[in-house]
Parts: sequence; structure tokens; C-alpha cells
Amino acid sequence: MSHQDASASSPSSSLSPVPVGAYDPPYYAVVFTSVKTQDGEFGEYGATNERMEELVREIPGYLGMDHAGSPGGLSVTVGYFRDADAVEEWRSNAEHLAAQKRGRAEWYQRYTLHVAKVERSHSFERNHRFEHGHG
Repeated sequence: MSHQDASASSPSSSLSPVPVGAYDPPYYAVVFTSVKTQDGEFGEYGATNERMEELVREIPGYLGMDHAGSPGGLSVTVGYFRDADAVEEWRSNAEHLAAQKRGRAEWYQRYTLHVAKVERSHSFERNHRFEHGHG
């Protein structure tokens, strides 16, 4: 059981400075690191990205998402999922597959995807009297 419900995450992770909290392991982290093309910085990419964020929240077992970008253009998005079935459901979603294809054709200069099983997890927040840890 989590001390931070996925619904407590900001609806648009890119607007929230609050990281996804720790969950009871094991669970999965899907790390997508990318550099966009010039077309990826403008146009329809933003609307498609928002739609993907809406869509992933509908996946049973989706726990939340963290996103960060550097001024040099490197972007890192980490999605958290309760189990491998949830990761597979997201990976094989038809709308997501179409967005991936378009991303390769238009929006990404390069990207790397890592899927990892989380074995230990803890979080800290200043002004709280204790840390939450698992594992």
C-alpha cells in the first residue's frame, strides 16, 4: 500500500515540482530519456504528450510520473507501474503505439528506454517528522 495515492499526483506531471512518492516494492519504473527535434519543440507534440498523460492514467496499476528537462534539451520521464502487466498494457496501447511511431518520424532526435524493477524505495520531505521507507 502506498502512502501517496497516484491520484494525488498532479494531473500534469510537467507542472508539478513534487516527485512521485515511494511505494511498497516491488514495482516498475519505465525511464524514457530523449532529445527532441526542432519539430518536437513546437506544433502537435504538446497536445499528443498531454493525451498520452491522460491515457496512461487510465492504465490499472499506473502509479505516477516524474518529468525533468535540462536547458540543453535532454528530457527524462519516469513512469511508475505496480506490475509488469501494467507496463505491458501501456507499451501495447494502440494510441501510444501510434504516438511512438510519430515520435520516431517527427519529434525525437534520439531516445533511450529503460524498464526496471524497483526493489527499494524511500522518500523524504522537509517539515515532516519522519521518512517513509520500503525495503
